[in-house]
Amino acid sequence: MASSSTATRGGFHYAYLIVLSCIVMTCLPCALVLSCAGIFFTPVSEFFGVPKASFTLYFSVLNLAMMATLPVAGKLLAARDARVVLSVATALCGLGMFGMASCQEVWQFYLVGIVLGVGVAPLIYLAVPTLINAWCVKRVGFFVGLCMAFTGIGGVIFNPIGTAIIQSSPEGWRQSYLVFGIIILVGTLPFTLFVVRGKPADKGLLPYGAGEKDATDADGAATVGTQGVSAADAMRTPAFWAIVAFCGLITLNQTVYQFLSSYALSFSNSLPQIAAASGVVASAAMGGQAIGKVFLGSVSDRSVRLGAICGIAVGAMGVLLMWGMPSVLALLLVGAFCFGVVYAMTTVETPLLVRSVFGSADYANIYSRVSMVGSLMSAVAAVFWSLVIDSAGGYGLMFALSLVCMAACLALALFALAHAPRAE
Repeated sequence: MASSSTATRGGFHYAYLIVLSCIVMTCLPCALVLSCAGIFFTPVSEFFGVPKASFTLYFSVLNLAMMATLPVAGKLLAARDARVVLSVATALCGLGMFGMASCQEVWQFYLVGIVLGVGVAPLIYLAVPTLINAWCVKRVGFFVGLCMAFTGIGGVIFNPIGTAIIQSSPEGWRQSYLVFGIIILVGTLPFTLFVVRGKPADKGLLPYGAGEKDATDADGAATVGTQGVSAADAMRTPAFWAIVAFCGLITLNQTVYQFLSSYALSFSNSLPQIAAASGVVASAAMGGQAIGKVFLGSVSDRSVRLGAICGIAVGAMGVLLMWGMPSVLALLLVGAFCFGVVYAMTTVETPLLVRSVFGSADYANIYSRVSMVGSLMSAVAAVFWSLVIDSAGGYGLMFALSLVCMAACLALALFALAHAPRAE
């Protein structure tokens, strides 16, 4: 074993292929199911002659299915061959897209939403942090951030393609779903079936960076190899519940992004130039999210504590800019970009917190339980913020509550890190 590890230190390590496989999973099934969902909302609801809310309800069903799937998926990834688990998940995403293309009644989309939720849950929440955590003891944050950035990059690539297909014919949305399904299956299954391995021992290797001086976490966590605590022990600690609360609140805060375009449009009477740039505001936030994931991952390789502080600080600055100076387009865009950085904490800082606090021994099971709260929050957060905006407080109250969420998240992250249990 030692010789195998030594042979890879100065050159190519199989962990790079694991990273590439994770990028494919986030860029194809995750992006096509989640990041590209919005392009179908209007054409499908108009085709069936129903309010958008009737069709988009499938997305809430999808999130609830994800929540129910995560603990099972976590156990399967921990106990079974990752190739089988992730290939089945990919197949469900592809077949789910075919199902969306075939629906003849609105209620059928809800049933297909369950299939998509079951399929995409292990891919978006568990695959990247679990595989990177198993294969790397060095640059874990950077690799997680890089891989997760492709959920947004995939959206940038495929949203225009899907839109063009949708606009090509009266039922172009069906063709778009079919094309997306084919891309998922043809583009992803070769990696999940033939490249992915659950752990380095399957290839006779040690993890990337094993044995090197800087392989341990700067916050002093038990992150190397199989060190750490079990899920049962973790759930009995205050740190676990702090991370659960962090995951829920950071997901709630993330959903503010969906209302940034509407915020810009609210100035249509007083500041028409700001309203005209509403789409650019959303794009700026997406840019911040993609860059923020890599940035936060890199910072967290030095210190997860510092990563949490940087993410919250940049996000709070973004909210203050958007709230306090919306009349200056440049500052509004900078604010949206900065908010994208704290948005990135949802899928980068949360798994890194779990790893830093609880180690690697039972990572998939612990993180799947934490992620359930994030998935549940995703199903209700948009409704919550809609109610806030429609209240007397409006967008000002939304931004104020966003700052409260971020302050609470920082406190919870620091508490969890300070109360990390130590493995026996």
